[in-house]
Formats: sequence, C-alpha cells, structure tokens
Amino acid sequence: MIDPAKALKEMSPSKSFFIGIDSDGCAFDTMEIKQKECFCPNFVMHFGLQAVSRYAREAWEFVNLYSKDRGCNRFVAIIHSLDLLRERPEVKARGVSVPVMNGLREWMKRETRLGNPALKAELESTGDPDLRRAYTYSVEVNDTVERIVKGVPPFPLVRESLARMEDAADVIVVSQTPGEALVREWTEHGIDGRVRAIAGQEMGTKGQHITYAAGGKYPPHRILMIGDAPGDYQAAKTNMACFFPIVPGHEERSWERFHAEGLDRFFAETYAGDYERKLTEEFDASLPEKPHWRS
Repeated sequence: MIDPAKALKEMSPSKSFFIGIDSDGCAFDTMEIKQKECFCPNFVMHFGLQAVSRYAREAWEFVNLYSKDRGCNRFVAIIHSLDLLRERPEVKARGVSVPVMNGLREWMKRETRLGNPALKAELESTGDPDLRRAYTYSVEVNDTVERIVKGVPPFPLVRESLARMEDAADVIVVSQTPGEALVREWTEHGIDGRVRAIAGQEMGTKGQHITYAAGGKYPPHRILMIGDAPGDYQAAKTNMACFFPIVPGHEERSWERFHAEGLDRFFAETYAGDYERKLTEEFDASLPEKPHWRS
C-alpha cells in the first residue's frame, strides 16, 4: 500500500527555515462560501435535518466558522454539529431524531487520515450504514465545492508574503481540505509553484504534516505554522514550533502584520516569546468555546 504522506516524509531541507501555511480561511477567503453554500446544505440534506434546518445551520456554522473548533476535519465537524444540535430544546420539542453516527465515531477512533480514501476503504470492508452516509455526504460536498467555489483569490499580501517566505524557508500547504481541491485552488491562482508540497487530509492531521515534513529536520524555533484555527495552533505546538495567527474577521490586518513584521522576526529568530504570546492571546480571544444558546 502506497503511503500518502511519503512525499512529506522524504522531504529534505533546502533552506534554513520551514513554514507551513493553512489554505481555507488563511491563504484564501473561502471558509464562508464553502461552509455556508457547500457543506451546510449537504449536512442538512444527508443527515435528515430539514425539519430543524435553522438550528442545524446555526450548529454547523458555530462549529466550523465561529468557535474554537473552526477549521476541524469535516468528519469531526459532523459529530460535533450533530451533538450540539441534539441538545437544543427547540430540536427536542420538534421530535426530530438527530443521527448519532456511532459507526463514524468508531472509525474516527481508529483512523488518523480522515479523508475519503480511508473512509471508502473502511466502508467497502464493513458496509457500515453510518460510514455510507458520511461518505456519500463527503463526496457530494466535494462535487459542490468544485462546482461553486471559483475565482476566490488569496487574501491581500499572501502572494507577496509567499515570495518573501521562499527566500529562506521551505514552504508547504498544511490543510484538512482534500488534496485535489487544494491543488486546484492553488493552481487556479498561480501560487502552487511557491510551495514545495501541498498536504491535504489524505496525508494525515496538520500536526502529522509538520512532523513528517519538518520534525527533526529543522530546529523547532525555525518552524512556523500560519493558520486561522485553534487546530493550526495545536499542530504547531505539538511540534514545539512557532505559530502566527490569521485572526478570523481580521484576516487583512493579520497579513499586513505578518508581511510588515512577523516574517522578519521569524527569520531574525526574535519571534518566539512575548511577541508570539501577544498575537496568540488576541487570536484565542476571537473565538468562543460555547454557542450562544448555551450562554
């Protein structure tokens, strides 16, 4: 069996620094259109939530856009959203049965590469109906994204920042988006040549991407993860690396700060410490843990 992450594991340093950069919501302003126009309508349809679509949308958008779960894997998001939806009094009052998806939960405990290829293989092996529902949903999401999400350019100063990054750093894309979509989007806007690799969900978690590509190959203080979600922060800290936050709702300002000072500090090795701590605290405060209906 071919290892999907083989290319990352075999990467050798060509520069003194390493930078991983998330794609959706970080390099590209695609989080809103993907989650609201592609993921959420399919979530309602495939999980039988039409009778509580208003609340299903609130749960989905909270998990995927407006909470500390922002940017999580799509299958993780299914479970979190269904659990939030199940507890709402309004949903209970309507007598709607919210799927539990135990089959998906069990698969997620065993598997780290939470993507369609691994899910399809498990489905073919077990025939589990929960996995079939999740796989059908995920395939439809991919088709919807390919049909709808076009012409969304990188945030301002992303191109300029990538050009400066590659002067001294090996750069890769670190994402939980399917690899096919990542390659399509980075190629559409002519920036795929600015990175050495494009790592999607098929290659493992974001933390694994960094471990495979950079672990033991660069000093930790010379490894940086740029992201817009707490999962990006965790991926960095799991590898004892630095983290630069792209703050949701303030993406342009974040890229201005990175281009004007953050990247220079990283290359000068003065990034870690008080400077990084201040940015991380601002980022952490921007995303709540609990939805408004729990307050």
